[in-house]
Formats: sequence, C-alpha cells, structure tokens
Amino acid sequence: MIITTPAIIVAVRAHGEHGAIVRALTPKDGLQAGYVRGGRSRRLRPVLVPGNLVQAEFRARVEEQLAAATVELTRSRAPLLSEPLPAAAIEWVTALVAAALPEGQPFPSLHDGLGGVLDAIEHAPSARGWTGGLVRFEQLVLAELGYGAVPGDDLRANGRALEAHLFAGRRIDVMAARERLVERLNRSLPPGSA
Repeated sequence: MIITTPAIIVAVRAHGEHGAIVRALTPKDGLQAGYVRGGRSRRLRPVLVPGNLVQAEFRARVEEQLAAATVELTRSRAPLLSEPLPAAAIEWVTALVAAALPEGQPFPSLHDGLGGVLDAIEHAPSARGWTGGLVRFEQLVLAELGYGAVPGDDLRANGRALEAHLFAGRRIDVMAARERLVERLNRSLPPGSA
C-alpha cells in the first residue's frame, strides 16, 4: 500500500525514543495512521502539529500493518496555538476527528469541513466568525457517522448528542477538550452566543 496525498494532521503521539505516530485525515483515503521516523526531532516537531496541512506519504507492505509515513509541511497553523481560544478550537476539532472516525474509510465531506473550520479559525478576527462553522462541523460529523442531524445551531445540544452517540460508554478525554473550548467561548462571547 502506498498513499501519497495532502492531509490534515489530527493527532500525534510519541513512539519510542525518536519517532511519532501521526494520524491524518486525507480527502480520499480517510483517516490514516503512520509512524514518522524522527517525528520528535527539532525539524519535524513543528510540522507534526494537529491542524497543520501536510503532503504525506504512507507506505506499508500490507494494509493491516502500521504504515511508515513521511510528511512535508504545506501550511502551518502552529502560530494559532499561542492564542487560547483558537488553540482550544483546533484541539477540539482535531481530537473529535481522531476519536470519532474509523481508519481507512473515506469521508471527503468531513475532510473539506475540517479544512473549512480550520481556515475560519485562522482567518476570522474573533470567535464569533467561526463558532457557527464549528457547530455545523460537529453536526456534519454526527450525520456522516449515521446519527442524523441535531436541530439548530446550539453548542449544548451538539455536546449532548456527541456524548450520547459517539462517546457513550467510552472512556476518552475528547469531551474534556470540548469543555475547555466551551468554557473559553462562554468567557469571550456575549451571553447566548455560544
């Protein structure tokens, strides 16, 4: 298996002394995981940041094997991570994708939606400019995974649906990332906006 594709990094974790396992959402091949040799090096650490766009190559002898991955940065969103609200939003949307999607199944609309939300977070002058897109992206994730649509543009209703359908009975800390984001949104937006 060889996949060469643009991708959005959604999760990274250290592996061994120098490497990292990266998970990235691709337009045609869905969520892909791969081992990046030297992924913890000074050169690759700023590349392997959730939210960054990369050109990636995944190579494996068989599909069941963890692929060896190489990545080249095409667009960095790392500067946004120094701002608390955009950082929390990027952490949440990438964690949602990494935790909710099965590997290897194409979700082109989710790839496009994630790219759109990340673009909005990057370019909007305030959270008011991207909060609605984030809410609709959560709804798209639920719909694409077969849970139907959540009516309205309400962060609370989406949160209940995500917890009930995607993360019910699963012990994962993804919803903690969402709670941090909602908390920061509540402090920065006027009452009733989030």
